[in-house]
Formats: sequence, C-alpha cells, structure tokens
Amino acid sequence: MEPASDPQAAYRAYGPALVRKAERVLRSREDAVDVVHALFVDLIPRWTKDVDLPYLYRAVTNRCLNMVRDRGTRARLLEREAVAAAPVGRVRLDDEVVGVGLIGALAERLDAGHLEVLVARFVDDMTQDEIADQLGLSRKTIGKRLDRIRDEVTKLRKEAAAV
Repeated sequence: MEPASDPQAAYRAYGPALVRKAERVLRSREDAVDVVHALFVDLIPRWTKDVDLPYLYRAVTNRCLNMVRDRGTRARLLEREAVAAAPVGRVRLDDEVVGVGLIGALAERLDAGHLEVLVARFVDDMTQDEIADQLGLSRKTIGKRLDRIRDEVTKLRKEAAAV
C-alpha cells in the first residue's frame, strides 16, 4: 500500500481501520476516535509523503498504550489525592473525629476567625506556621485559637454525654 498524498486522503483511506485498531486496544469507540483524530491533527503541520499505513498503525498503537498507561497513572494519582484532600471525617482533634457534623456544631459556637483556623488545620491539614502565614497572625495566636477550639469540642462532648 503506497503512502497517501495528504492528511485528508490518508484519513479517508486509513481512518476506519485505525479507529478499529484503537478500539480493540482501548475498548472504547469514543476514545479510539479521539486517538485517531489527535494523531491526524498532530500530523497535519508536518505531513510528508513518507507517512504510510504501517507508520500510522505504529503511531496509533503508541498513543493507545500511552492512554492506557495514563488511565492507570490517573487512577493512582486520584486515589492518592482523594486521601490527601479528604481529611474531613478522618482527622482527629484529641479523641474527636473532625467531620462535617463537628464542624457544623462548632460553627454555631465559634467566630469566623476560629473557624478559619479550624478548617485550615483539620480540613486543609496545614501546620500552625502555615496558618499563621496565610492569615497574617502570629503562631501564638493560632495556638490560642486551637486551644479554644479544643475547649469547645470538650464542652460539646460533655453536653452529648449528659443527654
């Protein structure tokens, strides 16, 4: 089979076969079409007469394998990010899990400044120094606010135990 003279002719001649090949690897028609389209978009500005079907098959295969690898990497990164980005409900303040319910209860008892510190420390998992830098306060002030938050958690526990 001789090389196509231009990208449009190559796409018309080889496109369906390339999509079928990509679909067998990716198990998704939409992804296969995306891979083939992206290949031709990349080839248009640097098209040469040497582009033939074997070259296109290799290029599609490589792009499919990259997509499969990217899916695995993306899944691992999202899993790692989910663990890092979701400390709510998992971080502990003394013996109390800091979750949405506790934050809601504390929101009724604390002012905005204390709530900022609460979220920065137990949701965003920032250090006291990072919080102080972000809020423009001293580290000692952040420590005092965290002490106040702990006192309120203790009061909530006692109230819950009394009921």
